[in-house]
Amino acid sequence: MSTSNTTSSTKYTFIDKVKAIGPAVVITGSFIGPGTITTATRTGADFGYHLLWTILFAIVATIVLQEMAARLGVVTRQGLSEAISKTFENNALKHLARGLVGVAIPLGCIAYMGGDLTGSAAGLSTLTGVSTQILGPLVGITILVLINFGPFALIEKLLMVLVATMAVVFLVAVFAVGPNWSDVASGLIPSIPDGGMFLVLGLIGTTIVPYNFFVHAINAKKAFASTDQLELSKLDIIVAITVGGFITAAVMITAGTVIKGTSVESIASMAKALEPVLGDFASPFLSVGLIAAGLSSAIVTPLGASYVLAGLFGWKYDKSDKRFFFTNLSILIFGIFISATGLNPVFVIISAQVLNGIILPIAVILLVMITSQAKFMREYVNSKVSLGFGILISLITIFLGAKSFISTVSSLGGMA
Repeated sequence: MSTSNTTSSTKYTFIDKVKAIGPAVVITGSFIGPGTITTATRTGADFGYHLLWTILFAIVATIVLQEMAARLGVVTRQGLSEAISKTFENNALKHLARGLVGVAIPLGCIAYMGGDLTGSAAGLSTLTGVSTQILGPLVGITILVLINFGPFALIEKLLMVLVATMAVVFLVAVFAVGPNWSDVASGLIPSIPDGGMFLVLGLIGTTIVPYNFFVHAINAKKAFASTDQLELSKLDIIVAITVGGFITAAVMITAGTVIKGTSVESIASMAKALEPVLGDFASPFLSVGLIAAGLSSAIVTPLGASYVLAGLFGWKYDKSDKRFFFTNLSILIFGIFISATGLNPVFVIISAQVLNGIILPIAVILLVMITSQAKFMREYVNSKVSLGFGILISLITIFLGAKSFISTVSSLGGMA
């Protein structure tokens, strides 16, 4: 989606293309967390298929934005944080942008971490009977060990397994409940029912995740050595993010088919969507999906905050830098604390998505602006189509964030 007329002379085989799938799977693993599962389930239960269009918008927007982030990493050989530090000549604007990103993104990661651990613990609790207040911290400690002592190649492969597990669980579920597909298709026509704006923001916030721009830029830089491989990067993004979209849609459609009109106040009530077809296996089946979702997202969340701060302050992008390590540790500690408090899991998870949606416009605007500048991107700046989509996405996220901010406090108060 760049304006470059330069095309790669390299002919990639099918095997080359398969091997290129990876960096964007990390992004899919990140946004398909307990927040996605919970928000999509509640949306289906409250409004059936009416908000399915929101998932389509969010997936297209995610593909466009993640392509910009990956292209930035491959072309400039640096991360988004570094580009933000260099894009403003005015010191006041530079400090404002750095401050907004350096505060807002880590705060979003903390909220996400609490939701990730709470969701994972809820799934495990259903299988084991052990309290989520015990399991949440244990999952957090496991994630800490994995991301700080395991090689990233292993983490990437683990995320592929987790994403595949979620795809099997939730796609099997949607076909098992047998929705009316013509009714499903009608949900692709944009409309917002009364009371639906909160969940529209939640669905967008759980899919277009600000810290994923920062993670993807660094991982794409590592995975793709030159601009000749931008074709492979785009393929990676389209395949992985689309799979994530199908998973999210499957969850919403399943809930909209089976439990529309019921209240989703706990993980147990979510499992009711599968009871008509799975009987006693409904809760264990959903639990497997939630565990996979929680682990996949929790692995990436602390890295998101660490990548942001590393780029802003010139740290190394790995655990050899103690500041990077302690940022991972801090995000996990906050998440462990949230998961140990015993708050309503649905309340924690959806709160994280809404906070994420409110800070999203900041990251989107900066990403679109930077990837449109030739001083960074050379001939690989955003095309007119990419720029148009980017501006549209920015305006929509600003509108949704502003409108929903007014009702967020009262809405969350009713869920507490």
